[in-house]
This record gives sequence, structure tokens and C-alpha cells, in this order.
Amino acid sequence: MTDPSADPLPAFREFASARATQLFRIAFLLCNDWHQAEDLVQTTLTQMYVNWGRLQRNSSPNSYARKILLNAFLSQRRLRRSGELPTAEFRDVPAPGADADLRMTLLTALRRLPPRSRAVVVLRYLEDHSIESVASLMGVTPAAVKSMNARALAQLREQLGADQDVLRS
Repeated sequence: MTDPSADPLPAFREFASARATQLFRIAFLLCNDWHQAEDLVQTTLTQMYVNWGRLQRNSSPNSYARKILLNAFLSQRRLRRSGELPTAEFRDVPAPGADADLRMTLLTALRRLPPRSRAVVVLRYLEDHSIESVASLMGVTPAAVKSMNARALAQLREQLGADQDVLRS
């Protein structure tokens, strides 16, 4: 018989319930699609569960979860394996107020960035990771992160144009 105290399921459930919201937020900011973000979180948690015993012993589950999420997003974008075809663009109706307008402006600008550049911006400025941490998560050098970050910020400035004043206020 196996030792019931060695059952990894309770520890995984605790991790998943504590981190699912943050993983979803990161996923949504990366892909800007509610359903795709849910799929990315599902993929992340599935892979986490498969490797949970090893993760508890050897590494930080939080870092590993972010790395899985990022790799799943980049892989999905690179392979274009989704068989779904959108039939129409639905307009999101933002909540009233300046904050909703600002949020929609930023999400639109983020959506226009290439996937890897978007990942750098989300991890650097929204998740507050260091350059070295982003480089480690993405499997590139810190210099590559700095370069992608500079290009992404330049693209955002160009896209936002007149809307930059809204961001400063």
C-alpha cells in the first residue's frame, strides 16, 4: 500500500487554486482572448500536474508554471495549430469611464505586437520581472530581452501616437 501522506493531489489542488487567477491574467494579456487564455491555463495546469512530484522536490512551481504558460503561448502562435475560424468580430462593450477606455487602448496596442515582444512587455511591466528573469523564462539572453523590449516599446509608442497623453494623465 502507498502512504496516503505522499499523495501529491492535495498539494497540487492548493497550488492550482492559488495560482490559477494569476496564470489566467498573464495568459489573457499575452493572447487577448478569453477562451484562448483559459486553454493556455488548462494546458499549463495539466503539464504541472503530470510533473508535480518532481516539481515539489526540485524547483519552484511558480516559475515553472510561468515558463509552461509562455512556451504554450509561443508554441501556439508559432504553429498556428488552432482549427477554429472566427466568423465575425464581436465588439467588446467597455465599462463606462476613462479607465475602461485606457484599458481597451492598451489591450489593442498589445495585441498588435508580435508574440515574443508582447511576452517581454507583459513579463517586464505587468508581472514586474527582471530582465534576467524574462531571459530565463524565454530561453534567450538578457541582451535579446533588452533588444525585444526596446523594439516593443518603440512599436507601442508609434501605435499609441496621440493616445500617449492619456497614458501620462
